[in-house]
Amino acid sequence: MFRVSCIQLRSTNNIQQNLKKTEKLIIKAVQHKTDFIITPEVSSLFSLNKKQLLKVCKSMAEDIYLNGIKKLAKKYKKWILIGSLIIKVSKDKLVNRSVLIDNKGKIRVYYDKIHMYDVVLSKREKYFESNTFSAGKKTKFFKLPWGKFGLTICYDLRFPNLYRKLSKAGCLFISVPSAFTETTGKRHWHSLLKARAIENFCYIFAPAQGGIHYNGRKTFGHSMIVSPDGNILKELNKSEGVITASIDPNLSKKLRSIIPSLNSD
Repeated sequence: MFRVSCIQLRSTNNIQQNLKKTEKLIIKAVQHKTDFIITPEVSSLFSLNKKQLLKVCKSMAEDIYLNGIKKLAKKYKKWILIGSLIIKVSKDKLVNRSVLIDNKGKIRVYYDKIHMYDVVLSKREKYFESNTFSAGKKTKFFKLPWGKFGLTICYDLRFPNLYRKLSKAGCLFISVPSAFTETTGKRHWHSLLKARAIENFCYIFAPAQGGIHYNGRKTFGHSMIVSPDGNILKELNKSEGVITASIDPNLSKKLRSIIPSLNSD
């Protein structure tokens, strides 16, 4: 057994401000006697303005938010997944990157979001992430002290083959740090998270952005921790905060042995 915490934010375009908010919520998670803390997508900087981002964003070595979280992981001796931050990988190239930090403050693995959110929801609401970010190409997982853990980000949730691949590789837990829109969140967020959990018999950790942001964009919130049989163990509404749940890795293994669907395709 171990304890996992999902942090819900309403990030701004100010990295220092976002780091301060995250630190307060990490301390709150530590008070919950957690072992593993996960933040939402774009925790460090909430923007799709590529021109602005290229001016502000840094490499992993120089990123203020990443270095701040590494110090907190070491100080509190906790594993922390930065759900994602925006990293500058070349003069004109940005990636949306999830970074896993161990309880000594060392980076163990990172994952670049594969599926770009390029959609037209209405005349007023359009998103073209591929205009801002370069898509990742590799699935990533890591063996935590409690079992294998798979990394995904937000829009990846709509691509079940990615989750199947991670589960067949032995992942018992998969993270889905997100900034789901209010529009699609109301329709699909709960159903998609529960479906990914049930069809793979894995825990889903889904910290989210929630509320009305500085630029008017609305994110759905409802950070969730979902069990391998689709039960919502913990859930937030819209407010910034932390949810924590106890996780039994053996439950995934037990359910997979009862219904061995992962062996059938």
